[in-house]
This record gives sequence, structure tokens and C-alpha cells, in this order.
Amino acid sequence: MSGLQRLHVGARLSEAAIAGGTVWLAGQVPELNPEADIEGQTGEVLGHIDRLLAECGSDKAHLVSVQIFLKDIADIGRMNAVWDAWVAPGQSPPRATVQAALADPRWRVEVVVVARQIGA
Repeated sequence: MSGLQRLHVGARLSEAAIAGGTVWLAGQVPELNPEADIEGQTGEVLGHIDRLLAECGSDKAHLVSVQIFLKDIADIGRMNAVWDAWVAPGQSPPRATVQAALADPRWRVEVVVVARQIGA
């Protein structure tokens, strides 16, 4: 399909898609250390987002919207502490955070991102 680029395409999903200067990331989860606490898992997931956005020609200052899924909404304060240290100052995107049953019971957080490419 012309004008649509997919990155890290697997049998079930792509990690990212780019079209018209907009970047969509699949839900990012703690793959490297799924046994970590909420702070560790959140930090890992935000690192995945940084890496994928860079590959797509974007960064966290260009976030359009974010959806955060928590295994336990009681973790929101500790997750927010990591988020607040990471998000670009003055560039906080619209965001929704909900409690959800995640695909792997060890996961405490999953994050879905939409962003704009730098210069788009």
C-alpha cells in the first residue's frame, strides 16, 4: 500500500505504522523483565517507545495521544512517577489510563501511542 510503512512486521501485528506523518505504535509491554515492579516495567515500556519513535522519525515531544492499560489501577501513582520523569516538559499528550486484564499475567502495564513525525 503506497504511503503506508510498517516496521517490525510479525504474523499477528506490526510494532509501528507510519502514514501521512502520523506514527502508531502497537501496545508496548515489558518483554525484557516481565517480573519487575510497576516502576521497572513502566521504565522498560517507555524505553521501547523512545526507540520505536526514533526509528519512525519522531520522539516523545511529538505525542498526539496515549492510552495506558494497568493490571491494577492502584499502581497509577507509582506508574505516574515514572511517566512524569519521562514525558517531555510542556508536551504532555492527551492520555487515558484504565485498569485492564493484560495478555500476560506478569505484565503490569501496556502503553499505546500515536505521534507525529518530526517536521510533519
